[in-house]
Amino acid sequence: MSSSVRHGSSRAQAWFCTTGLPSDVVFEVHDMTFHLHKFPLMAKSRKIHRMLTEQEEQRPARGRQRRQQTRSSEAGDDDGAAETEIEEADEEDDASEQQQVRREGDGQAYSIVFPDFPGGPGTFEAAAKFCYGVRVDLTAWNVAPLRCAAEYLEMTEDHSEDNLAARAESYLEETVLQHPGEATKALKSCEELLPLAEELGIVSRCVETIAARSSAAAAPAPRPWFDDLAVLGLHMYKRVMAAMAARDDARAAEARESCLVSYARGTIPGLSRSMRRRLASAPVSSEVEQRDLLEAVVASLPAGKCSGRVVTAKFLLALLRTSHILHASDASRAALERKAATQLEQAALEDLLIPSYSGAAETLYDVDCIERIVRYFLAEEEEPGGEAAASSSIEEEEEASAEVSRPSAVAMVQVGKLVDSYLAEVASDANLKPAKFCELALLLPDHARIYDDGVYRAVDIYLKAHPRLTAEERDRVVGVVDCRKLTVEACTHAAQNERLPLRAVLQVLFFEQLQLRRAITGTLLAPGGPPRAVLRQQQQQRAGPGETTALALAQESQVLRLDMDSVASRVQELERECSSMRRAIKKIDGRGGSRSPGGRGTDGGADAPGPAAGGWRARHGCKFSTQVCDSHARNVVASRASRMGMSP
Repeated sequence: MSSSVRHGSSRAQAWFCTTGLPSDVVFEVHDMTFHLHKFPLMAKSRKIHRMLTEQEEQRPARGRQRRQQTRSSEAGDDDGAAETEIEEADEEDDASEQQQVRREGDGQAYSIVFPDFPGGPGTFEAAAKFCYGVRVDLTAWNVAPLRCAAEYLEMTEDHSEDNLAARAESYLEETVLQHPGEATKALKSCEELLPLAEELGIVSRCVETIAARSSAAAAPAPRPWFDDLAVLGLHMYKRVMAAMAARDDARAAEARESCLVSYARGTIPGLSRSMRRRLASAPVSSEVEQRDLLEAVVASLPAGKCSGRVVTAKFLLALLRTSHILHASDASRAALERKAATQLEQAALEDLLIPSYSGAAETLYDVDCIERIVRYFLAEEEEPGGEAAASSSIEEEEEASAEVSRPSAVAMVQVGKLVDSYLAEVASDANLKPAKFCELALLLPDHARIYDDGVYRAVDIYLKAHPRLTAEERDRVVGVVDCRKLTVEACTHAAQNERLPLRAVLQVLFFEQLQLRRAITGTLLAPGGPPRAVLRQQQQQRAGPGETTALALAQESQVLRLDMDSVASRVQELERECSSMRRAIKKIDGRGGSRSPGGRGTDGGADAPGPAAGGWRARHGCKFSTQVCDSHARNVVASRASRMGMSP
């Protein structure tokens, strides 16, 4: 028997095997017809042996003799009877094929139909080659179909030694199930072999191998075979995820997240803005299938907070953006928003820029979605463990540093910076309403922003992009900025910003001067500060027991003299600033009206404002008095300290 095997084209959808004798059995597998010989197949397959024996017993003896005579006559006329070939007929031989089919229809050949053969014509061809003694190379892709074909044809060891079932089973156990990547390929081939592959245990063994080997590594590391999961269909993917979830250990959970991310990136297009293509092995699916895949991925996310190393905030927000494109269910979107909120501090600005895909939305980006995510984040922070960081507001820079030292406060400050950047990005949208802008800006607590420079920048951009705001809307937008938390650079810019209302400019100037007064007040109320204590301690360590008192007195006198000189210079500078503020306020009062000029105070202090000035202050919302700037009054320090919550 010749070992040469030649593959022809499949245009005629028929295969012939010539051995010098015509084929005596015809197999119909799906849309392919195989013209073969019964004896090699009967030797390996118990099912074919049984079916051919039954057909042979049903035929009359005369018919069998006539068929044998026809075969012997045809054998003498054919050349090359000693060579065995498996070839597909060409279109040029259509006439001879039709003639042979007619002879088969007359009862001269056996006919067997396999309408549900596992694996289709390709697998049957490989099984037929095995029966003829031709070498068949087993791979991860064809071992499961061949194992199912061997079971279907009953090609077991009970019928013939070293049969196809044993060969396939040995390769499956020794090669495929030893590596999760190979098991993934075999599992993919099982999708067309159900339920037979399930009955043989191939599916369960492949799934268990993937789940077990995925977390078997000593240390978590990138595993290239995770990308192979993209070839799996949704049903098999759910089986794998369920098996991984059943393993309750840290490495299995991280492996599950890695498989989840690899599968999502390989099957859902457009998941990343930088992704130009999906994996080459990933199946092309419709929009409905993509939506089902996305919802399955969301359902497979861990119940608690993700590790953040694999399922990152960038990945979750990308899923959320894709869910808007595919019009996923509201439950899936809400789940993604809550998941993204748990890692919001790790997100970047570009991750939050989710376009509005709804026809009812007027804004370019989905501001409502980001607002919901921030609310979920704040709800997480308000749970036990986060209340201590959220209970107090930051009034001084030292207190802010203490708050930031807590993990929850660090996350809160990061989210504050992120929200301010997002506000600055969406502020130029002409369709963004003032109410929505203010609602998002005021959503964060006070301690989320150490400085309000970021939100001031967003307000400035919004005022520039919306020049037709009413005075009330403009005041409301500017009101989200806390002037007490602006840096010197921001105060300088705000004082010269023509887009800000006059009231806001005056508040900036007032609080800028107030910060200076607080610094001076703190020096007056605490003359023995930490630097003097540290210096005195160092001097005492170097001096002897008898010199300690003298050194302490000398040091106290020296430090006190330096403090007084510093305070005197600061007071003089403050008086100059206050004088300039008096002149500016008098000019503004003079423009407002001169119905009742202000009078002088009886104690020789600052000018008391008249009715016109009082009307101006009521009109612009200024409630401070100019007499606090007089540093010579005895009650100045006490009044300032009481207003700032300090004890004299």
